[in-house]
Amino acid sequence: MSYVAPEIVQKVKQMDLLTYLKNYEPYELVHFSGNTYTTRTHDSLKISNGKWMWWSRGIGGRSALDYLIKVKGYDFVEAVQTIAGQAAIQPPFSVDTEKKTERKLILPKPYLNERYAVSYLERRGIDREIIQFCVETGRIYESERYHNVVFVGMDTEGKPRYAALRGVETDFIGEAAGSDKNYSFCIPAEETSSVVHLYESAIDLLSYATERKLDGKNWREEHLLSLAGVYQPAKRIEESKIPAALSKFLKEHHEVQEIVFHFDNDRTGRLATQVIQTVLPQTYCTQNEPPRQGKDCNDNLCIRLGIQQTRRKKSTQEKGIER
Repeated sequence: MSYVAPEIVQKVKQMDLLTYLKNYEPYELVHFSGNTYTTRTHDSLKISNGKWMWWSRGIGGRSALDYLIKVKGYDFVEAVQTIAGQAAIQPPFSVDTEKKTERKLILPKPYLNERYAVSYLERRGIDREIIQFCVETGRIYESERYHNVVFVGMDTEGKPRYAALRGVETDFIGEAAGSDKNYSFCIPAEETSSVVHLYESAIDLLSYATERKLDGKNWREEHLLSLAGVYQPAKRIEESKIPAALSKFLKEHHEVQEIVFHFDNDRTGRLATQVIQTVLPQTYCTQNEPPRQGKDCNDNLCIRLGIQQTRRKKSTQEKGIER
């Protein structure tokens, strides 16, 4: 049975549900009215004043831990490890306080080397030179706890502002507390470029860069930008907004004239591409280049390299709490 240190349990119990959802599952959170929120999955579950109540089931609680156990069906250890595995525990804060306070990025403590992270990325087909570039520039490192791969997004001054986490042995995916989606994982062009390529994830970005290299092309000739997850358009397309990371990038790179989409080859990816193309100013030229094989860019790369992808374990972080 997995062991969880008592001090970790105490920290996890301090996190309220609104803080958890805002930091780690923002796509699940829906503003209802005033200081009341609900979730996309359960519209009868209301969150307000530090408490939550699932009215249709008569179940309620205060903490994110209660939510994972009572609503999502996790056992105690699995719930604790899921929350702790998000890299850092952020103290509870009210909605009003959060609006007035600038959030600070809390990066996971790095491990002494990147052995597990590099091995994981190579198993996904990513080129060693590209991995090394990202490690040397601080864009990729390995966390001390769980040995997650950490993909760092930076501002124009090279300051970390965002971090995506990916488990090396499980399907765990998360973000560091305080991550600013305006600055998602990106590899800018080595010199000035009028083209930016868009991806749903850092893995897809690195996969495309690897294929560029395999084709004998300069993989740093054009800008490569991930959007930190699946883009969620508004119910009415005309009310949708340009993704935060792309909007910020275009404001800082006025030379960009062409945007190339490499989203997942599924309904969600195709819809996201269509919506963003619609809301972008017509001054930009856009192209849609989904993966030729498989669901995403990494599938396409692995098929090309003949790499067999094995099904990874559920993200219970069974290796234990990071030390």
